[in-house]
Amino acid sequence: MNTVEITYYAMLKEQRGRASETVQTDAGDFNALYEELRATHGFRYPRERLKVARNDEFVSWDTPVRDGDRVAFIPPVAGGR
Repeated sequence: MNTVEITYYAMLKEQRGRASETVQTDAGDFNALYEELRATHGFRYPRERLKVARNDEFVSWDTPVRDGDRVAFIPPVAGGR
């Protein structure tokens, strides 16, 4: 079991109702972690539309989750010119 700190941005933050949380998980990689959170919190964003960062660096979805990781799921954002 790993304990990780999750940070949510934009629509995920709105859907979760908070900017961050600490969770315990048995997820082996970030794909499994997001799917676990998606089932728990009802996130509507498919994984394919998000980026994932661990400890302030973008990583692939199949990267293993480690105890103490700081994780951010980042949805697409609209920007101006």
